[in-house]
Amino acid sequence: MNASDATNPADANPSGVDLSVVVPAYNEEGRLRPTLDAIRAYLNADQDRWGTWELIVVDDGSTDGTAAVAAEAAAGEPRVRVVTGGGNYGKGHALRQGVLASHGRRVLLTDADLATPIDELDRLDKQLRADGDGAAIGSRAHPDARIEVRQLALREWLGRFGNRLIRLVALDGIADTQCGFKLFDGERARAAFAGSRLDGWGIDVEILRFFRRSGWPVTEVPVRWAHQRGSKVKPLDYGRVLLELLRLGAARRGPGLDSSAHTAHTAHTAHTADTADAAGTTGPGRRRRTDLVVGVLFLLASFFLYKGLWADLDRAYLADAGSDQNQWEWFFRVTADNVTHLRNPLFTTLQNFPDGVNLMANTVMLGLSVPLTPVTLAFGPTVTWALVLTVGLAATALAWYWLFARRLVRGRRAAALGAALAAFAPPMISHANAHPNFLVLFMIPVIIDRALRLCEGRRVVRDGVLLGLFATYQIFLGEEPLLLAVMGTLLFALAYAVVDRERARAALRPLLRGLGWALLVCLPLVAIPLYWQFFGPQSYHSVLHGDNAGNSPLAFLQYSGRSLFGDDATADRLAMNRTEQNAFYGWPLISLASAIGLWLWRAAVVRALAFTAAAAALLSLGPKIRIPFTDVVLTGPWRILAHQPLFESVIESRVAMICAPALGALVALAADRLADRRAEERELRLGGPALAERRRLRLVAYAVVAGALLPIVPTPLPVRERPDVPAFIADGMYRSYVGEGETVVPVPVPDPGNAEALHWQSASGLGFSVPGGYFNGPWGEERRGIYGAPARYTSNLLRDVRYSGQVPAIDAKWRAQARFDLEFWKAGVVVLASQPNDAALYETLEKLLGGPGKRIGGAWIWDLPPAR
Repeated sequence: MNASDATNPADANPSGVDLSVVVPAYNEEGRLRPTLDAIRAYLNADQDRWGTWELIVVDDGSTDGTAAVAAEAAAGEPRVRVVTGGGNYGKGHALRQGVLASHGRRVLLTDADLATPIDELDRLDKQLRADGDGAAIGSRAHPDARIEVRQLALREWLGRFGNRLIRLVALDGIADTQCGFKLFDGERARAAFAGSRLDGWGIDVEILRFFRRSGWPVTEVPVRWAHQRGSKVKPLDYGRVLLELLRLGAARRGPGLDSSAHTAHTAHTAHTADTADAAGTTGPGRRRRTDLVVGVLFLLASFFLYKGLWADLDRAYLADAGSDQNQWEWFFRVTADNVTHLRNPLFTTLQNFPDGVNLMANTVMLGLSVPLTPVTLAFGPTVTWALVLTVGLAATALAWYWLFARRLVRGRRAAALGAALAAFAPPMISHANAHPNFLVLFMIPVIIDRALRLCEGRRVVRDGVLLGLFATYQIFLGEEPLLLAVMGTLLFALAYAVVDRERARAALRPLLRGLGWALLVCLPLVAIPLYWQFFGPQSYHSVLHGDNAGNSPLAFLQYSGRSLFGDDATADRLAMNRTEQNAFYGWPLISLASAIGLWLWRAAVVRALAFTAAAAALLSLGPKIRIPFTDVVLTGPWRILAHQPLFESVIESRVAMICAPALGALVALAADRLADRRAEERELRLGGPALAERRRLRLVAYAVVAGALLPIVPTPLPVRERPDVPAFIADGMYRSYVGEGETVVPVPVPDPGNAEALHWQSASGLGFSVPGGYFNGPWGEERRGIYGAPARYTSNLLRDVRYSGQVPAIDAKWRAQARFDLEFWKAGVVVLASQPNDAALYETLEKLLGGPGKRIGGAWIWDLPPAR
């Protein structure tokens, strides 16, 4: 039956059918038939109780065999009907089709997974009969409800939080609006669904709200419920419900506005806000509301980017992260473990056993990983990873917004536009895949603001002390971003001092005094951690990045792989990897910035910003600048800094990230000037051709700004499914094979290219150490910084087999070398999990270790004698 066949409720004969059961289904091929059989069996078992019934399956555009399964069930049972809508429009659309096609005096809605068993209908029916009419809805939040299989703790917490938000903004007094088991009076259900508008998960709230406003009773009934694997409901769906309700206007309490009156009111409010914003006359209340809206929008944009990660925190892995997601989750987990057990947070031997890892010399972000220890312990390091990325990016955008609104422009909207560019620029989104230390930069605008306060010379001591504390905290968030921020600030200050020497001279003395106080505060606080970083165990000097770490000039004109107009193939040719696309602003934005510079050149701040962006771009080209499409190679200014302390470890292409806030500030200034022009038109009361011409030019200018920014709008970061942790590790079977001081040796040995073993550790409570790993550590007598552990013969051999699939000839020397390396690693057990070329790896290990492995817990293992 098609959607067009649905019966109009006005033509239905409600006395003909006692009960209609509506089951929405989307890609439920595997469990739909057992659900339909269970419902039929239950209703047939007590026909005196349930009377005449019908079962309506609504196929919401499934792409699997759901429609065929439903059709097969309908062919064998005339009381089963199938409604199809021709596309995937959402649960709300499916329920509306099913209810409007029903004839029953009562209508039961139930999900295809039967998370609430069908026999719970008895409770709802008794309650509905007691109420006389209205709705009886299943509730998991009722004190008497029984949760037989719980969701993950995070999903459950997010569900409760989402329901609380729904109660707060839309529907008071109902603790669980989203349980998929609801029984309605038939006529009233059809009336409510006929007037509904939402197509998504918000339909439940919309219908219950309709019942409430109509004065019809709605009663929550405790039910049994069990979480079903493969559930279509994701934690973020509660956020989508809220967005749907806001779109509908459901968040307004009390009687709703007439649509025409509401439209007029909205238009008047927008007009007033535009005028006040452009003129800089907004009051504190309006500014606070604007700030709140901007913050929410930034957070929603951040969630949009990471929606794939949040949709399945158990299995989603950022596709372009390489091994970094495993590494960062490990950093969060090992920091939580060190804090919990009061161990040194700057060192561990859980990786790179027995030498260990200098955590201060790696980007563990102690400023966040330490305070988020309770989150990591309660919900796991993947949740911490997702929170740091999502909330950190939004907080960074909000911090730039605050700085621009406070220091640069009068209009809040202009500040928001510039802040969005500064935080969501292509280089930042590239690092959003893998490097939270370069994404979470909310302290940088705060530090810049405090430095500007010092220049004012009002409260030098206080501002200097605060600057020292802020810089200290940023050191524990990321040292390299702080170094780049200092570089950018110095470039701006030098340029500004040239164009406005009088103001620069006035600011110099209080600035130097304040910086002195900042150093007095900061240095004692960071002295021990920095000593440990540069001189402690496993410290190193500089990091080897290769000779191709600078940007190509073409990279500034192209789009990144994650930009709306970008593609991976083009970006990959011009960047080190997908997490280091450090330019890629696109030729339209570069052209726009140049035009803004020419238009507003008389302003000192514009000249300083233009110089900052241009100088940073030039430095990012590296010590050798290759002129595109020629064989010409020029010496770049980065050569002066390349081998200096601190700078020798910087990937020079990252200097182009300084351009992001500089370009954001230029765009904010231009948008603010356009808003000023609009305010001038009102003040001058222009009319006729002069007004029309000015409006036309302003619209053209807005279109140019939009045309420059649209191509680099970021798209959601792709995810892939992460490999399962072998049961041998996840279930703790390894403990029988690893004695005190021994290690688990994953095959191949963990390195920066294959660090899945770090996920094994962080997912199983850090119960064992591993050799190798993914970290920065020393190599050779000069202690040069490298990624991962210094190679050993056996680790190189196993890595080559893993990627080539070729089994080499193994002789006595290789077996002796393997024994030597395993003794160095103090190996207790060797573990080979399922992976590409695992057959070749198994054969190699069998020859190296002199015998076959044992298949235990989804992995091949070789139990080794106790380490000497």
